[in-house]
Amino acid sequence: MIVDTHCHLYFEELKKDLDGVLSRANELGVNTFICVGTNINDSHESLTLAQKYKNIYATAGIHPHDSKDAAEDDLQELRKLLDNEKIVAVGEMGLDYFRNISNSDTQKIVFKDQLKLAEETNKPIVFHNREADEDIINILSDFPNVIGVAHCFSSSYETAIKLIEMGFYISFSGNLTFKNSHLPEVAKKLPLDRLLVETDSPFLSPVPYRGKTNEPGRARYVAEKLAEIFDSDIDQIASVTTANAKNLFNLV
Repeated sequence: MIVDTHCHLYFEELKKDLDGVLSRANELGVNTFICVGTNINDSHESLTLAQKYKNIYATAGIHPHDSKDAAEDDLQELRKLLDNEKIVAVGEMGLDYFRNISNSDTQKIVFKDQLKLAEETNKPIVFHNREADEDIINILSDFPNVIGVAHCFSSSYETAIKLIEMGFYISFSGNLTFKNSHLPEVAKKLPLDRLLVETDSPFLSPVPYRGKTNEPGRARYVAEKLAEIFDSDIDQIASVTTANAKNLFNLV
């Protein structure tokens, strides 16, 4: 059993054949999915899917790209969503200084507002970090009771260790499999009991499907890459990363 800890099943590319997508995932040994919201509408869609399928869980949050459009009552709506037991985390939140679709000040405000919600509801966070290591760590340091996962990790070993020391998990996506990626060198120095696997589907399809629409089942290829990195086998990686996901997200 493998848990895809980060996918966006409400995207049309996946939603139009969701039963087929889930069936193909099951054939690859991936049978639990965390569908991650990026704004209020997506968060509602994620919850709808989680309520329909027993093996899908949801998160609710506002992505840094969407923070420029966040209205004051969106936080109240998020708070209501977080009361549902199938919503297992707050997010996708965070900072993205690579694209800067929302200005950095707005991103920080919305990030901190969601961290306060996580603190209030005692739920973990799923955060996005692109070229914002220093601000991410500084802001998270102000919320010592909040734990969660650095989704689609792409930063340095030093950043990974700091986050782990703060109580966070590190999640690898298809970019772990890319040629010339620095991430295998990062991953092999990290403790396996702090690692998760994900697809970020429909984005970031792993080798050998790079450039194609990604699917949750391809979390298996990320797990296989970790097995190669740790000189282990897929069953061991699946067992440990699944236990990590269950522990973080309180999956039943």
